[in-house]
Amino acid sequence: MIKTALPGVRLRFARPGDSTQVLEFIKSLAAYERMSDEVLATEETIRKTLFGEKAYAEVIFAELDGKAVGFALFFHNYSTFVSRPGLYLEDIYIYPEYRGRGIGKMMMTYLAQLAVERDCGRFEWSCLKWNKPSLDFYASLGAETMDEWVTLRVSGKKLKNLAGFFKPQED
Repeated sequence: MIKTALPGVRLRFARPGDSTQVLEFIKSLAAYERMSDEVLATEETIRKTLFGEKAYAEVIFAELDGKAVGFALFFHNYSTFVSRPGLYLEDIYIYPEYRGRGIGKMMMTYLAQLAVERDCGRFEWSCLKWNKPSLDFYASLGAETMDEWVTLRVSGKKLKNLAGFFKPQED
């Protein structure tokens, strides 16, 4: 448990038995972002990818009086320009009834502290353009929008098609 300055609020890293809770937050976030039909995550895939032999990401929960009210999922990336790892925040979500209490800010500042402790050169994340409340919140933390960058994605069948272009050569 990680104590915070907010009364009754503690942070903790997710453990293998938390797959159900992680999935609940993912589904709640997807509903908020109007993307519920895109959720393919299951408790099994969460167990395997977050708590399996190779953990691809980490999760922290914000708990108020022992109840999980927020989560953040993050992982390390790497910047060639600064030649250091970075911390990439994939998702952060606070249940609506707990917003406005400083929990999101506390989670973001903890992640920034973690990035500094881990000698990261950057702390980055993405936000949907229509999500003005979140964009305003991030701006209040000092975050800058990276308007000159465009996020690109290849997934599903297109990912498999692209991967099919690579033909390994024997030595």
